[in-house]
Amino acid sequence: MVSWPTQSEEHRLQSRRFLVLYALAAAGGSAAYVPFLTLLLPVRVTDLWGPQGIAVLSYAAFVGAVAASLANIAFGWVSDRTRNRRNWITAGALLSCMLLIAMRYANSVPTLLVLIVLWQIALNMMLNPLIAWAGDCVPDQQKGTLGGLLSFSPAFGALTGALITIPGLANADTRLVLNACLVMAMVLPVVFFGKPKPMPHLMLAPPTGGTPEQELQPRSKNTPVKRMWLVRLLVQIAEAALFGFLLLWFQSIDESITDNDTAQLFTIVLFASVPLALVVGRWSDRVRKPRLPLTITAGGASVGLFVLAGAQGAAAGAAGYVLFGIMAGIFLALHSSQTLRVLPRPSTRGRDLGIFNLTNTVPSLIMPWLVLTLIPAFGFQALFLLLAGFSALSCLLLATMRRF
Repeated sequence: MVSWPTQSEEHRLQSRRFLVLYALAAAGGSAAYVPFLTLLLPVRVTDLWGPQGIAVLSYAAFVGAVAASLANIAFGWVSDRTRNRRNWITAGALLSCMLLIAMRYANSVPTLLVLIVLWQIALNMMLNPLIAWAGDCVPDQQKGTLGGLLSFSPAFGALTGALITIPGLANADTRLVLNACLVMAMVLPVVFFGKPKPMPHLMLAPPTGGTPEQELQPRSKNTPVKRMWLVRLLVQIAEAALFGFLLLWFQSIDESITDNDTAQLFTIVLFASVPLALVVGRWSDRVRKPRLPLTITAGGASVGLFVLAGAQGAAAGAAGYVLFGIMAGIFLALHSSQTLRVLPRPSTRGRDLGIFNLTNTVPSLIMPWLVLTLIPAFGFQALFLLLAGFSALSCLLLATMRRF
């Protein structure tokens, strides 16, 4: 039976204007790094250093991941202490866009690596306070809707990359400027025009039933926070592995498959997951079952990987990936918003989200070792089966989690 918000709850719902502008800003956050890391940086590095470009990109990815992880936690903590998310969002957006444009002057490896580190620091000055701001402003009754809206972010990141790389539109340096301008146009409106309704109850620590001193302490070891962190990490590892090596698997069974074929498959999955995430997120708000869609989509992702592991041809493999990709896309979007529901203390929301952000960076460090260990010895099937097990474990952890 569908449960609708009561009249007393309706006045505590966040405005649609803020939700829409916030979703646009989150999409701008994705556009701030996806085109650069996946298109602009590889092309620039290859043009400058040729065959040595792979090594340079590896160094850049490593130092960038370390800087992003530390900066995300640090600026989460700082925005908690200052209790001002908007100023940090604005400053981070401005600085990261300036540093993005400055990449045109990176003509040596040391200069490039320094700029990558500074850019990641400024970028996370914006990204962490931005997601923490949603925790300050969006009540639990709208977390599913928020998750659905956040599903636009990856699609907008990919779309931005496609727009600025239209042949003949701009040269390499001008693309950086266009990217920066688009990011500013997407992020800043929510800062200046969002005007969210105050939600003071979202800034209060949840009651524990104990003494005031006990209520200031984190929740018990049975808290769902650890499980939510782990289930996202497991699904992110699977997604990172497929994103990086699916093309190689396709070509191992059919040499006629090109990188463009795989890119089209990625795009189809990316855009197909958006409307489904919106519908599922809205439904979870209405029935007040935030955990159920996460459990189902984690299980669905596991099924898709099992199909991929057993596929004997490209068509079956594509079907398995489509199922996995859509389920994982919905899962990750809804997980981002539902995580805000389980964080133990509003006063440390930004810092805690920084720790959750490690689930986005750690897979890049884990995934290569899994691939190098399994594929040479046992083939792609073993890798897909392990990843299916990861997703199945996520489903089990969610199904047995204490209610939240």
